[in-house]
Amino acid sequence: MAINNSKFVRTPEPPSSPPGPTAEKKSCCGGMARGGCCYGEWFAKKIFMALLGILLVYGIFYTGTLIRNNIKQYDYIGKADRMERVITVNGTGEVNGNNDIAMTTIGYSNTDKDVAKAQLANKKVMDQIMNALKGLGVADKDMQTNYSIYPEYNYTQDRGQQLIGYRVSNQVAVKIRDLTKIPEILGLAGQYGATEVAGLSFTIDEPEILKSQARDKALADAKLKAAVLANALNVRLGSVVSFNEYETGGDYYPMSAKSYGAGMGVGGGAPEAVAGGSKDVTMSVSVTYEIWPR
Repeated sequence: MAINNSKFVRTPEPPSSPPGPTAEKKSCCGGMARGGCCYGEWFAKKIFMALLGILLVYGIFYTGTLIRNNIKQYDYIGKADRMERVITVNGTGEVNGNNDIAMTTIGYSNTDKDVAKAQLANKKVMDQIMNALKGLGVADKDMQTNYSIYPEYNYTQDRGQQLIGYRVSNQVAVKIRDLTKIPEILGLAGQYGATEVAGLSFTIDEPEILKSQARDKALADAKLKAAVLANALNVRLGSVVSFNEYETGGDYYPMSAKSYGAGMGVGGGAPEAVAGGSKDVTMSVSVTYEIWPR
């Protein structure tokens, strides 16, 4: 028997061709892509998903807000407004202070057909009064003038309206800080022939200090009244809801006819002494408190 000694030879498979420069890669996105196309598609999808998520969250919040507002509106339909639980009390505080300044007005009026002559005559009188006021210690800031010129007419049935002349009126409002000089200042009217003198009014130069003290007293009075009322109603006081205040009082001392005549008569002396007195500063408040059950 002949034995075949030939060996089984494995025929090699033909080698695969090497990848050329134009070979395509399989895209990580499921397709075929070149270069950085795969990364760009992935990044765009991430941005899109993020924006979609943000819009979804906003949509949920918006829908929830609409539902809540509709529920509140439905809850109040047909119901009366809820009354606030409050009480309102009034308080008064009064503080007394001595008047430290006085106010008066001295003036002169004259008429002339020549307006220039009328002005000159008026100026002569008022310059004397103003210089005398300064000599008595009245500062420029404590004097304020009011000057006016207007024509005066006389009407008759035969001739109708006729011009009499031009009236010049000059008044100076004086703030008197030294109350002991009131008689001398008022005496200037008779001394220089002033035709107008107003009454004296007394007040306090800086009333805000007294107002603050009176306000504190008024608030304390209101709080005490509120506490007593809350105790009677078996409730407790809450915060202040509203507050109003106003000032009352004020004193005015007019000069008497006797005092005018004493200073303004021909050859007359200074008017009698005038006391400044005092002024009551009164503050009233209205306070509204919340109240709560005990």
